[in-house]
Amino acid sequence: MPAPHEVDRDVQNSLKSSATFTGRGLHSGAPVRMVVRPAPVDHGIWFRRTDVTNADQMVPARWDAVSPSRLCTVVENAAGVSVSTIEHIMAALSGSAVHNALIEIDGPEVPILDGSAVPFVQGFLAAGLDDLDAPVRAVRVLKSVEVRDGDAVARLDPADMLEIDFRISFEDAAIGTQTRRLNMANGAFVRELCDSRTFCRQVDVDAMRQAGLALGGTMENAVVFRGDKVLSPGGLRHADEPVRHKMLDALGDLALAGGPILGRYTGDRAGHALTNRLLRALFADPEAWRMVDCGPQTLGKLPGVGVHVGDLPLVRA
Repeated sequence: MPAPHEVDRDVQNSLKSSATFTGRGLHSGAPVRMVVRPAPVDHGIWFRRTDVTNADQMVPARWDAVSPSRLCTVVENAAGVSVSTIEHIMAALSGSAVHNALIEIDGPEVPILDGSAVPFVQGFLAAGLDDLDAPVRAVRVLKSVEVRDGDAVARLDPADMLEIDFRISFEDAAIGTQTRRLNMANGAFVRELCDSRTFCRQVDVDAMRQAGLALGGTMENAVVFRGDKVLSPGGLRHADEPVRHKMLDALGDLALAGGPILGRYTGDRAGHALTNRLLRALFADPEAWRMVDCGPQTLGKLPGVGVHVGDLPLVRA
């Protein structure tokens, strides 16, 4: 087991060594190999499509590179090269305080693994974090910004640290209405959210399969509900696992801001597309945000700072 790693200086981080993940895409069902490599100061997070030979391989993990998608987050470069279902690995990078990484991937979709972010976090902590000689730059929210789509709402308000407040509501009794609020500092993502799996209703699974989607989905990498029943073997990892997973997704989508966010995110039935619309609305208003260099006091309020292997939950299938 690797030694605990804590960040106690106001510096950016990357991995000490590469972390490799293999699996299948949730929607494509295609096998994929992905290697997360160390990157230098101010590199940010980029994907490199190693299977692409006739176009630009590099795809930025950034809010303004997100292309429309109903079921997951997709980033695309100017040449039309894309990478989909990036939200879990982005959440893991943010929640582990990895600010710079080059993600080499030999297909169009990130592997779903167990449907949560915990395998990625385990891989990053095993690789170790490397302090880089430059301050972390964060996005400070200066005034409230809100977007809506019917009953769904996503909002950012000023706050000293990243907080996520989420509400979901489903007709299925096994899900129902769930709410949770969490201060994301001090390793909260790793302890409280990273093992929560993607979820869906059986009726949605049937519809997605008919549409040629969710071809890599199984009872082992998603929690499936039908009415008042949890169909996946082993049941839930948390009584409120669905809302925790929506918070995980939100962190991953917010990680596309180009730096950690200092602000309170509120999501009510919000999804990937609405959170991206929120970021676009934020950055469209120059009075709503400011980039700030994080000193030690601010750094301690960011996701992932101080995380070590002891924070990882004991995951059961």
